[in-house]
Amino acid sequence: RSSQAATAEVMARCIFHSAQWWRHQAGFAALAAGTACGVAMRPSKLTAADGNKLDERSAANLKPFHLSSWQEAQGGLVKERQVNKYLNPIAIGFPDFNFLNPDELVMGHIILNDSKQASRPKELAAGCVRGNACREIYFNPDEVRAAIVTCGGLCPGLNSIIREITNCLWHQYGVKAILGMQYGYNGCKDPDQFPPIQLTVENVRDIHMKGGSILKAGRGGMEDPERILDQLQKQGINMLFTVGGDGTQAAASKLFQAAKKRGMPLSIVGVPKSIDNDIVFFDKTFGFDSAVAAASEVIRNGWVEATSCSKGVGIVKLMGRDAGFVAMHAALASTIVDLVMIPEVDVEMAEVLKHVDSTLARKDFMVIAVAEGAGQKFVATGKTDATGHTVYGDIGTYLKDSVNSHLKVSGGRCFYIDPSYIIRSVVIRPNDHIYCSRLARDAVHTAMRGYTGVCVGPIHNIIVVMPSNLIASRKKRISIHSSAWQSCVQSCNMPKSLSGLH
Repeated sequence: RSSQAATAEVMARCIFHSAQWWRHQAGFAALAAGTACGVAMRPSKLTAADGNKLDERSAANLKPFHLSSWQEAQGGLVKERQVNKYLNPIAIGFPDFNFLNPDELVMGHIILNDSKQASRPKELAAGCVRGNACREIYFNPDEVRAAIVTCGGLCPGLNSIIREITNCLWHQYGVKAILGMQYGYNGCKDPDQFPPIQLTVENVRDIHMKGGSILKAGRGGMEDPERILDQLQKQGINMLFTVGGDGTQAAASKLFQAAKKRGMPLSIVGVPKSIDNDIVFFDKTFGFDSAVAAASEVIRNGWVEATSCSKGVGIVKLMGRDAGFVAMHAALASTIVDLVMIPEVDVEMAEVLKHVDSTLARKDFMVIAVAEGAGQKFVATGKTDATGHTVYGDIGTYLKDSVNSHLKVSGGRCFYIDPSYIIRSVVIRPNDHIYCSRLARDAVHTAMRGYTGVCVGPIHNIIVVMPSNLIASRKKRISIHSSAWQSCVQSCNMPKSLSGLH
């Protein structure tokens, strides 16, 4: 290195350690002042942003999820400036870089006189710790060996996440030992059968230009967490990034508990993924916007078919087993849909057909977007798959046959389109890629700060740190009283009987 760079590093380290010393002196001064005044100076209870004491289920209760304190019984916020001893190398390369205060909180509830206050998640009441770069970090970057795993089904943006995690580790922290575990947790469990890939900035350079995952996403594999820990330990991995849905993060939480019990210092940071956007607490999941864009184009195809004949009905079935976010947002994005059927709203087929008749009478065509999990009472199979999940019946073909049968007398017909996996295999859209980049970098920063058993995601468009067990606790569903759904009802001119608002 040049003498100028060496001088800059020495100066940065001097400033860092000087700041640490002055913080300790300030603490001693406060203690002396309190003693002189006859005040007992006790360590204050860690408090929420609104002044209330933290509940153990609070998203801000991160002491149990930091490698400096995960073995302790006490909860609260982590005093990172005291326990994180290493200077972030970004501070050396960029002396004017703006770092977070490690105790910055994003308020979970931000609306005054809130009409929906009773329904707001209590876990967010105390706020959430921001997930970005801090000046002090827990890990010595020279000792980090990281791994990335993509689990579950495909989703736009998986390659973007892999790329940006690799680039951030490599360029910002100088970490060059980065493994890509193949076929989900199966590759973590059995690396001999599914050999990991050595990730470098060269072999991830253009992977965001295509869909899917270069690491081959896979389901299952977490039957024996101890076996996975053994394999990670053999490879010297002390940082694991888990990319997947609520099931993936539930498994990651299980792995975190096993590592904690073993006393194995492993940072596990999740980047939640769901094409259905059903990850609880977070604003949205990566890849969702790209899927909605692709779904909107398919809806336009359905519109073209419906408007190209007399009394045409275009029906488009979209992904959404338990939540209808894709169908709702695609309808809002296209503004050519007359009915949206989602799992959250129970409807009667007689009311659907009545709406078909009135819409055709008014404009001679109609477009319906239906989520795959809607109307299951009409097509229930009574079966479960190998993982215990309900096997859903095909509401799309049922709706097509019902509408065709109903229109047979009047001479109308319907056109049915099922894009199926097309919307999840598309290339990431530009804005979505930017979002993936934010998530990936903040996942790395969060891991470097020493957190484990957590996920990163946006609250009010600010990336925060959230315990993985909270993310895995339940799924997010559309609230029929949400502004988004009520806007969808108005945009589609849906009758009250099909809106869920009756």
